[in-house]
Amino acid sequence: MESQDPAAAAPGPLLACPIMADLVSRHPPPGFPRQRPFPSLVDAIVSQQISGTAAASIMARLRSLVPIRPTDLAAADLRRLRRAGLSRAKAVYVRELSRYASSGGLRGLRRLTDETIVARLTTVKGVGVWTAETFLIFSLSRPDVWPVGDGGIQRAGLRLYGARTARQLQQVGERFRPFRSHAAWYFWRSLSDG
Repeated sequence: MESQDPAAAAPGPLLACPIMADLVSRHPPPGFPRQRPFPSLVDAIVSQQISGTAAASIMARLRSLVPIRPTDLAAADLRRLRRAGLSRAKAVYVRELSRYASSGGLRGLRRLTDETIVARLTTVKGVGVWTAETFLIFSLSRPDVWPVGDGGIQRAGLRLYGARTARQLQQVGERFRPFRSHAAWYFWRSLSDG
């Protein structure tokens, strides 16, 4: 099977920028498969401020101890959650999210706007804007999310565009509307370019 030209899959606003067009030519196109909301949010909480490898290890241990379902995690003892490798705070956050989901808080999310989803999710203790935005990108496959609070996006924005402030980074993102999630994907990939 012939490999697909990454540029052929890239949205026009990305290719209009020479810096981004170069990234598109060197990296595979983004993959944003839709995921089930609850497990995805649990994973996002676990992943906060730790490496992807550490998060994957903790998620594997958590799955071995408790089914990743709202009712099971809501009822789980904090000590059991801690044995999976969660900090005390994250164990509390996972239980809070589980209670929220058990009460129907995650129903109908796919029909809501990005802003409404962020506002709704950030009412849950432990779910901040970063978690909600990564959820929009990686779970709901929303095409136009620009997570300026993400450390990787900030590092790439500085390195690629000289964006030193959140406002400057926001301005960089404007050129990629309505495909800023794709731009974020390439920003993250650029961090492995050395």
